[in-house]
Amino acid sequence: SFFAVPLELQRRVLLYGIVGAIVLRTIMIFAGSWLINEFHWLLYVFGAFLIVTGIKMAWFSEHDPDLEKNPLIRWIRNHYPVTDKLEGERFFVMRDGVRMMTPLFLALVLVEISDVIFAVDSIPAIFAITTDPFIVLTSNLFAILGLRAMYFLLADLGDRFELLKYGLAAILVFIGTKMLIVDWVKIPVLVSLAVVGTILAIAIAASLWHASRKAKNLV
Repeated sequence: SFFAVPLELQRRVLLYGIVGAIVLRTIMIFAGSWLINEFHWLLYVFGAFLIVTGIKMAWFSEHDPDLEKNPLIRWIRNHYPVTDKLEGERFFVMRDGVRMMTPLFLALVLVEISDVIFAVDSIPAIFAITTDPFIVLTSNLFAILGLRAMYFLLADLGDRFELLKYGLAAILVFIGTKMLIVDWVKIPVLVSLAVVGTILAIAIAASLWHASRKAKNLV
């Protein structure tokens, strides 16, 4: 919405974004698997990182961040020419012999940045359950493909789940704690799934209740 990308072009950005996400996540997963197998103590680093990320998500994250202040977007605008408006489905155009980026390409860059940020959280979380790179990779691929199918539904419903971020933050803290105590306390997979499912259910129910109360107050 920041770049005013119409619905039909959002599909194009999403398609290229998913291809890039698959490549980046594959590299991150195999690199992470090798590092954990070589340096077991990295599990504690990942666990602490997830806990800190969860706390930041709950208390310090911006609801509507100003994308104009995004460091990478600012760097691109300062170093490469960018058109003022969309040029159809093209990522690049020629103007007076100069190759220029379009806002559609900047939207694609943001999609990839967002995926890397989520991957930094989600991949260590999966390593808390298994260090088998094949399982981690396939679960990530199915998640990415599922997200593509659900994107337009979630985009419309996103504002209704204002409290979901607190549930996700709690899940990150739980998984991070699990990684920190993995050598002393073994939490069964079914118990972990039950905890995650319960937290999500509570967050969704609380969000719907909060949205209904706001709607009533506006009447």
